[in-house]
Amino acid sequence: MNFQLNSEQQMLQDSVRRYIERAYAFDRRTAQVRAGRDHHAVNWSSFAENGWLAAALPEEYGGLGGSVLDTVLIAQELGRGLVVDPFVGCAVLAAQTFVAAATPAQLDVLLPRVAEGTCRIALAYQEASSRGKPTVVDTLATRDASSFRLHGQKTLVLGAPGADHFIVSARIADHAASDDNLTLLLIDATAPGVTMRAVPLHDGSWAAQLQFDGVQVGQQAVLGEPGCGLSALRHGLAHGTAALCAELVGAMEAAIVATAEHLKVRKQFGVPIGSFQALQHRMADMAAEMELARSMLYALLASLENDDAATRQHTASAAKALVGRVAKQVCAQAIQLHGGIGMTEEYTIGHYFKRAVVADILFGTSDQHDADRGALLRDASSSSTEMA
Repeated sequence: MNFQLNSEQQMLQDSVRRYIERAYAFDRRTAQVRAGRDHHAVNWSSFAENGWLAAALPEEYGGLGGSVLDTVLIAQELGRGLVVDPFVGCAVLAAQTFVAAATPAQLDVLLPRVAEGTCRIALAYQEASSRGKPTVVDTLATRDASSFRLHGQKTLVLGAPGADHFIVSARIADHAASDDNLTLLLIDATAPGVTMRAVPLHDGSWAAQLQFDGVQVGQQAVLGEPGCGLSALRHGLAHGTAALCAELVGAMEAAIVATAEHLKVRKQFGVPIGSFQALQHRMADMAAEMELARSMLYALLASLENDDAATRQHTASAAKALVGRVAKQVCAQAIQLHGGIGMTEEYTIGHYFKRAVVADILFGTSDQHDADRGALLRDASSSSTEMA
């Protein structure tokens, strides 16, 4: 895969960066976070006007026909600017799941509105016991004449406050309870029986807990075929993981630049502390870790373009584990090199660390992904031994 940006991609990256510098300066971001989740509508319309919401959506449904690389370029600049609007949760995770799951008729009805920013969807797949795994689902859809009744609870639904529809993963009561037997349902946010509790996250973004108490779901709200939703869900998660990793790479870049500037102006013993070799070594280590994370992101992008579903899933898990862990380390080091000012709410550095902490929890923590891949390797090794 060629990672050299073409002229259009470079223009996209530059335009996002200019917008963030102009409209999302740190003082304005602080005011928006303090205002709560109500500010998202204004920014979302700007995202739509700039074409960011449509960037990776199919042209035949109102999108621009771009690739996951376009998504990553946008997300990286949003991470650099500490943007708290739910781009990853709604414009990538939910939208890509919808693209992969829905029928052409369903796409034709909703996707153009998603691209133009007049409709927002959120993906509700996590549950209290799932630890980020998409196959752990207790939410149940029971048949009721020609429709279904949905019962269950979803947690950490990114972008749910302000969403018009939820994509909900559920099991159909009379189907076999296997990992593959998942159905994706499109639920109106205002439907009777839907209860939402908005939850502010540590980094200033918002999620929600959703409760479904006998929500009536018509056949037209089943995305694709019943029992065949897992592959679409994994597709959305892989793209969401790539965007989240890109956000973290952008955040690390910004944190390293800010720290380098601080070391140039902060003096001790009459000289800038950046002249101390020990601190130079720590900065070099931070830069090396960031480049490792960037390389892992590139590996994920290449896998999404070229590999089969199982390999994409494995690479996405590895990327989430490595980038999530490295981002926390780099941003924590940035705070340490700033000293006490790095701990204040009025300074940017601590907010990059907050974002890294929250991002590591999303879609499963680094430790969880490492443990899952380790278990798969052990199972594969045991199978090979038995065959031998």
